[in-house]
Amino acid sequence: MGRVAAPYGVRGWMKVLPFTDAPEALLGFAAWRMTMRDEREAREFRLVEGRAHGGALVAKVEGIDSPEAAALLRGSTVEVARAALPEAGEDEVYLADLPGCAVVTTAGAALGTIEAVDDFGAHPVLRVAPADGGALRLIPLVAAYVKAVDLAARVIEVEWEADY
Repeated sequence: MGRVAAPYGVRGWMKVLPFTDAPEALLGFAAWRMTMRDEREAREFRLVEGRAHGGALVAKVEGIDSPEAAALLRGSTVEVARAALPEAGEDEVYLADLPGCAVVTTAGAALGTIEAVDDFGAHPVLRVAPADGGALRLIPLVAAYVKAVDLAARVIEVEWEADY
C-alpha cells in the first residue's frame, strides 16, 4: 500500500509514499506490517497518528520513537492485513488478486497466465506469460481491452489478438 521513504522529524515519525489513488486511506488502518532493515520477517506496528503531507503521508507508529529507529524502516513496504481491506465494489478488483489468472481472448483463444500487474503511471498493465513459452504480453488494464474478470473462475477475458 506504500513505501517508507525516510524518517521525518526527531520523534520517530516517517514519510510514507502511498501506492494508492487515495493516499489518506492508508491512515484508516489501525495496523501496518513492515520489515525493519535488520530483520527478515515483517511485523505489525500499530498506527498512532498520521496525516497527509504534500503527495505523501507522515506517520507515527508505536515503538518507533527516534529518527534512528524510523531509518531502520526506510525502504520497507507498508502492508495491511487482507482481512482489513473492504470488499471490492462492483467493477472493481484488487490488483493483487489477478496474478495466476488465465487470460483468454473474446474469441476463446488462451493467451497465457498473468504473472504480475505493473503500474507505469497512466494505468495498470497485465504482464501475461504465454503457456507456450513465447514472448511476454503486456495488456493495458483498461475497459477497452479487458472485457470481463471472473475471479471465481480465475479467468480474464480480453479484446486482444493472439498475434499482438
